[in-house]
Amino acid sequence: MNKRNQRLFLLISFLFWFSHFIYIPMLSPYIEQIGGTYTFIGIVLASYGLMQFLFRLPIGIGSDLWNKRKGFVVAGMAVSMFSCLAFALTESLGWVLLSRSLAGIAAATWVAFTILFSSYAAERNLHRAMGHLSFAVVFAQLLGMALSAWIVEEWGWHAPYWFGAAFGAAGLLLSLFVAEGKTETKREPVRLKELGTALKEPMLLKVSMLSILAHSIMFTTMFGFTTDYALSAGMRAGDITILVFAFMVPHAVSTLLSGSWFVPKLGKWGTLQIAFSAAAIFTLLMPFADTKAALIVLQLVNGFALGLLFPLFLGMAVEEIPHAKRATAMGAYQALYAIGMFAGPFLAGILNTYFGLEASFYFSGAVGVLGALFSFKWQGKMKTESIFKHNNESSL
Repeated sequence: MNKRNQRLFLLISFLFWFSHFIYIPMLSPYIEQIGGTYTFIGIVLASYGLMQFLFRLPIGIGSDLWNKRKGFVVAGMAVSMFSCLAFALTESLGWVLLSRSLAGIAAATWVAFTILFSSYAAERNLHRAMGHLSFAVVFAQLLGMALSAWIVEEWGWHAPYWFGAAFGAAGLLLSLFVAEGKTETKREPVRLKELGTALKEPMLLKVSMLSILAHSIMFTTMFGFTTDYALSAGMRAGDITILVFAFMVPHAVSTLLSGSWFVPKLGKWGTLQIAFSAAAIFTLLMPFADTKAALIVLQLVNGFALGLLFPLFLGMAVEEIPHAKRATAMGAYQALYAIGMFAGPFLAGILNTYFGLEASFYFSGAVGVLGALFSFKWQGKMKTESIFKHNNESSL
C-alpha cells in the first residue's frame, strides 16, 4: 500500500512542479512583450516569494492543527492549475500579477506535501524516500524549464501556460486518490513563543540570512532576468533550452557533491565561501558576455556554485537546534528565506528600469560578495560561540 502511495505521490509532485516551471524561462520576456516595464516584471517575480513568505507558515500550522494533509495537497494542485489557466486565458498585466501570486500560494502548500509523503515511508527508509521526492522535484524543474522556450517557438507565448494547466489538472485529478497516510500522534501546533525562541538561535539566524542572499541571486538571475538578457544579447528562444540545461544540470550535480565531497574537504564554511565567491564573480561577468558560448560557461559555473549552497543550508539551519524544536526551526527558516525570493527580483526590477538589464547582474553579484563576506566573518564568530557553548556544557 505504501509503495503504491509513494509512486502516485511522486507523480503528483512531478506534475505540481512541472506546471510551475514550464513557463519560468519565458515569463520575463512574455511580460515585457505585453508591455510590462522591468519594475513591473520585478514585482511579478517578487509576488511568488512574497506569497510563500505570507502563507507557508500558516499552512504548516494549520496542517498540524487539523492533523490533515491531503486537503492541502488537493488545494495546492487546484490553485496551481488555476494560476496557469489565468495566465493562458488573459493578456492583462493585472492578471499576470494575480496569476503569479496564485502560483506562490500554491507553492506554499508544499509544506503539507512533504509531511504527507514522509508518512508513507518507514522511519528507516525516510531519507531514501525524501531523496526520491527531491529527484522528482528537480527533474520536473529541469524538464519544464528545458521545454519552455521550444513550446513558445512552436505554439506561441500562451502555450506553456496551457501545458501547465493541463498538467495541473492531471495532478489535481490524481490528488483526489491520495491516501491521507498513517494516523499521526496529535501534536501541538507551532506556538509564537516557540518561533521566537527558535529565531534567537545564532546559527539559524545566520544561515537564514545567507539563504536569503542565495535565493535572491537565484530568483533574480536564472529564475528571473537571465533569459531576458540572453534574448537581448541575440540568442533565439530555442537557445534558452541550452541555457537552462547549462544551469540546471550542474546545479543538480553539485547538490549531491555538496555534502559528500566539498564539506568533508573544505568544511561547511569553506564550502559557503567558495560557492558565494564563485557565484559573485561569474554573475558580475554576465554583462560582459556577448556570445552564446560565454553565457553558457557562466551558467555552468553559477548553477554549480548555487547548487552547493542549498543542501548545506538545510543541515546548518537546524544542527544547533534540539530535536524537539527542529520542525519549528525549519518552518521559520523556510519562511525567512522566501524574503530573498521576493526582495531580490523586486529591487532588481527597479534597478533595471533605470540602468538597464545589466543592473540585475551587478546587483546579484554584489549580493554574492555580501554572502562571501558574511561567510568569512561568521566562521570565526560561530567557532567562538561553539567553544563558549561547549565550555558551559562542560561546567554543568
